[in-house]
Amino acid sequence: MSGNLNARITKTMVALTLIAALVVSLGLMAYFLFIYDWLYPDLDEDAGWRTGDTVMVLLLLGFGLLTASGIGWRLARRIVEPLKSVAAAARRIATGDFSARADLPAGSFREAADLLADFNVMAERLERAEAELAYSNSAIAHELRTPLTILRGRLQGMSDGVFDPTPELYARLIAHVDHLSAIVEELRTLALGNAGRLELTYESFDLAEEVGAALNGLEAELTAAGIAVTRELAPAWVVADRTRLRQAFVAVLENCRRYSPQSHVHVETMTQGEQVIVRCSDTGPGLSAADRARAFDRFWRADASRGRSNGGSGLGLSIVRAIARAHGGEARILPHDPTGLAVEIRLPKKAKQGGQTDD
Repeated sequence: MSGNLNARITKTMVALTLIAALVVSLGLMAYFLFIYDWLYPDLDEDAGWRTGDTVMVLLLLGFGLLTASGIGWRLARRIVEPLKSVAAAARRIATGDFSARADLPAGSFREAADLLADFNVMAERLERAEAELAYSNSAIAHELRTPLTILRGRLQGMSDGVFDPTPELYARLIAHVDHLSAIVEELRTLALGNAGRLELTYESFDLAEEVGAALNGLEAELTAAGIAVTRELAPAWVVADRTRLRQAFVAVLENCRRYSPQSHVHVETMTQGEQVIVRCSDTGPGLSAADRARAFDRFWRADASRGRSNGGSGLGLSIVRAIARAHGGEARILPHDPTGLAVEIRLPKKAKQGGQTDD
């Protein structure tokens, strides 16, 4: 890979000027010192400027310009070839082929290499986004189809007199409607988070209290799943949206309940510099490195059938990350020794209040 393009262009322009001047100067010297006497042996020294002299000067100037142009053409070609590669790949992407990538020609400048690398990263992200969109559409249809099918079947059965309209049946139907409403609300939260328009109401509070309240609210469900919970909740004051963060904590605990039953869960809060941290560690089966990288994807499940049978939509961790990022923080999954994993939420002590907010 060649060096800096600006420096190379500057050096080349200087070299072209010097080469053209050198060719003309050396040519004129050779002409008047050697060729002139051979062409005009009988002329007096005071004969003056002749037409042949003009022709020779023009020939020398033309040769110098051709030499400089050849060098300039080679430089221009090395600049244009990477741009042609990017343009060709961009045209393929515009037609819907998101697998297109730009190739780096040999001898390209560093700036061209950086451009192609950034373009290929962008193309890769577009390809992943397109694949995720297609998968999400399919997953949304699948998630909504099951409760809608059950609702229609029960209502049709009631209309045909197959089912008696008992309070228990109405309660089950309402539960299915609530499940549909929850999925729609989760999708809305994700959409607003991805668009940077998630509405947040900021206030100062101790994160440890909210985490403790979430644990208390789910204590019965966690115990029923055979999960033993320990706490280490140090004070962690933050300016953020209390309700949204409670939603994130509950999603993390629900994830433990569904996927790490009969395990030990340790929940802790702490402060590190200008950040507050919530970490939920379990001793469940854990995830591989590849699965940890995908765990925040919408509708992704390490065990899809188990997730659906337990009522999970596959959106919980996606919402956790969306809420964390809306506060200017981040959520990540870490391995936990010897088994299990840890979900960690890092937030700034005072979140950046951007987008739409409620005061």
